[in-house]
Amino acid sequence: MSFLAIDIGNTRLKWALYASPQPGAVLLAHGAVFLETIETLADSDWRGLPAPHSVLGCNVAGDAVRRRVEEQLELWDQEPRWVVASSHAGGVSNGYDHPGRLGVDRFVALIGARSHMLQRAVAPAAPSAALVVMIGTAVTVDALDAEGRFLGGMIMPGHGIMLRALEGGTAGLRVPTGEVRDFPTNTSDALTSGGTFAITGAIERMHRHLAKKVGSSPLTLMTGGAAWKVAPTLELDHELVDSLIFDGMLSLQSHRLAL
Repeated sequence: MSFLAIDIGNTRLKWALYASPQPGAVLLAHGAVFLETIETLADSDWRGLPAPHSVLGCNVAGDAVRRRVEEQLELWDQEPRWVVASSHAGGVSNGYDHPGRLGVDRFVALIGARSHMLQRAVAPAAPSAALVVMIGTAVTVDALDAEGRFLGGMIMPGHGIMLRALEGGTAGLRVPTGEVRDFPTNTSDALTSGGTFAITGAIERMHRHLAKKVGSSPLTLMTGGAAWKVAPTLELDHELVDSLIFDGMLSLQSHRLAL
């Protein structure tokens, strides 16, 4: 009963093959490619893999990219299912004003976070809420309570978008790589520090909002391709969980099979 999970972001496609479609399943293989090289998957990364019994995907890159992935899945003559944000799935109640408009990657990450919360439910200090942070091309900071209700969240530009906006809107400004400093004394460090602290400041603000609402410090889970860059400057206890979206898809698939 092997299971292939596919996460298509704005820049890269990540995939993971599991021995079974359930939380905690053994990871058999995984990889990532840039969207420009999707057409190589069937002849490279996936060619030596055993055919999965089921495939579930999460896609924020649009229908054209989805169709390109489906063409590669013809290697196994496999019809994938694609997650769509809904009012309730995987133990998460979607509190968005229009549930279907919540980004599907955010929805699946919340389901992954819910799975992590349930795993900790037997611990003496079980978390009463979770803050779910994804840092990639964009940054999202979402709040989930102990009952699995999505309370709301923030969206902001990722570090790269911030820097490109400054470069495009400020005469003569170029954006070389800098370091994060408490007191930057050159333009490169000032730009890198400004973008990083804008992101961590938003995370810390939402953490305070959620802690005030639930009366205790929430579990903070971070994921996304640039999470590791931001994590060292975040002054909150947190966990880096690279597999958070895959964890959500495992939970979704196991719920579906249990019905």
